[in-house]
Amino acid sequence: MNVALVKPTTDHAASDIFAAARGRLPGKGPVAEVREAAFAEFAQRGLPHRRIEEWKYTDLRVLLREVAPLAARPDADALKRASEALAQIEVKGGCRLVLVDGAFAPELSDLGALEKGVDVRTLHDMLESADNAARADLLRTNATTDVMVSLNAAMATDGVVIGVADDAVLTKPLHIVHVTTQPSASSFTRSLLQIGKGARVTLVESFVAAKGAHGYQVNDAVVLWAGEEADVQHVRLVEDARDASNISTAIVTLNGRTQYNTFSLTTGSVLSRYQAFVRFGGEGANASINGVNLLKDQQHGDATLVVDHTVPHCQSREIFRAVVDDRAHSVFQGKIIVQPDAQKTDGKMMTRALLLSDGAEADNKPELEIFADDVTCGHGATVGALDESLLFYLRARGLSEKEAQALLIQAFIGEAIESIADDGVREIVIGAGERWLAARG
Repeated sequence: MNVALVKPTTDHAASDIFAAARGRLPGKGPVAEVREAAFAEFAQRGLPHRRIEEWKYTDLRVLLREVAPLAARPDADALKRASEALAQIEVKGGCRLVLVDGAFAPELSDLGALEKGVDVRTLHDMLESADNAARADLLRTNATTDVMVSLNAAMATDGVVIGVADDAVLTKPLHIVHVTTQPSASSFTRSLLQIGKGARVTLVESFVAAKGAHGYQVNDAVVLWAGEEADVQHVRLVEDARDASNISTAIVTLNGRTQYNTFSLTTGSVLSRYQAFVRFGGEGANASINGVNLLKDQQHGDATLVVDHTVPHCQSREIFRAVVDDRAHSVFQGKIIVQPDAQKTDGKMMTRALLLSDGAEADNKPELEIFADDVTCGHGATVGALDESLLFYLRARGLSEKEAQALLIQAFIGEAIESIADDGVREIVIGAGERWLAARG
């Protein structure tokens, strides 16, 4: 029997958007060819849907429906509104690198505060430079065949390319801030970081909306390579507008004896997905991967983590917490892969979800794929409600019901938040969590 595949009309709309955006996309020759191939991959497969196992719980053909038109270059008014939004998320003592509607904004960034051993360039300039023979490689990755990463490669307008020298010890966090000012538009950014051997770096990413921004879409990718004995702290804060969509990807390669500690907090966006692909490329590396979803109303938050152990003597820990209220939906998919040569691997993950209402939903799917025989691996998942006896205890001591719930929720997510090493960054994360708790009805 012959079966004819009918493509959704949204794919045709995306083709029109790509054609209209060509004039804004930096890079010619090999760069343009990579973009064309990446978009052809997206056009063939379309938005991911529930029949794709990795997207089973986050059907973008239902939740996103179509790709929004590319945001225009920010004008003076957009930059002014972005500046006002930045005042709310300052990381004390940090070095800020700002992207507005998918374009780097030097006038809002702290380039003069960069420390010795740090080199920052823009993706736009590197893709346009004829002197950079390998510029097309900035849009390539062999870590995943995910179709939304292909769409990012096709449409990326800008980002930051950061190099940190060997043995550089940065005392200031590098803070990449994504600000959206335009409604009903999409932005595509890609940032690349190469951390030298023995370097010490704290990276913070923030996603926020300026006044008047709503219904927008964000598609971001970060490609991070950490050299031997490097120590990288990586924190993400998603506080987008409540009706926005955010699809973000991290592709991380760890080398020998690297220490990688990452934490992600999502409180904004009606639809969000953070997918991280972490690969161990050198022995003795250690990864601590932590996250929290704080969701309410009809928010849908997805955290999908793939940890690939390819070499021996490495350790990974995943701790994820979700607090889900009203009719919100949290998704956690965690996979630990142990390749045949990765003997003596130590990998564990634990996910817990706290449901605050009868309409709240949490789907947890921890997985192990083990092809070696001398390993220590495990996973666990729990879903439950607030302990009524503890609530009664706190209320009997004078706390209101909301105050008692907030105290228990803070204790529930505290283990994941305490993994953040930088005190200042940890306070920023705690503040974001407190704002979410204060906004609960």
